[in-house]
Amino acid sequence: MKILVINGPNLNMLGKRDKIQYGSVTLDDITKSMAEYIDWEFDFFQSNHEGFIIDKIHESLNVDGIIINAGGLTHTSVALRDALDIYQGPKVEVHLSDIYNREDFRKVNFIRDVCTKSIVGQKEKGYIFAIDYLKSYYNVI
Repeated sequence: MKILVINGPNLNMLGKRDKIQYGSVTLDDITKSMAEYIDWEFDFFQSNHEGFIIDKIHESLNVDGIIINAGGLTHTSVALRDALDIYQGPKVEVHLSDIYNREDFRKVNFIRDVCTKSIVGQKEKGYIFAIDYLKSYYNVI
């Protein structure tokens, strides 16, 4: 299995951001725990730039799945939504915080309807739950 894991704007600052909302682990901690959890090929990608994320999705149409934490782009980017819609495999949206119990603008979600699964409010465990979903999707034990 080859899985593209995309992290959007400001997720490179995990561990320094609001620890109540985002936890205290770093993005490196999350990627290490994912790689240790299952022996799949992961392509980890983080960018603070919308166009780079869209280009990465376009370049990765042959992967077995996408796990994406689009950060603030979740609430603003029709272009990201359209790029995700092009990819025909399973897409799991992950948010560390519960975006639906925060500020009103975070309740707007442009990508949810083009994702196969949405996981919110589980902090870093959300990424492991995303892997578990993909295992189930592909019937991998």
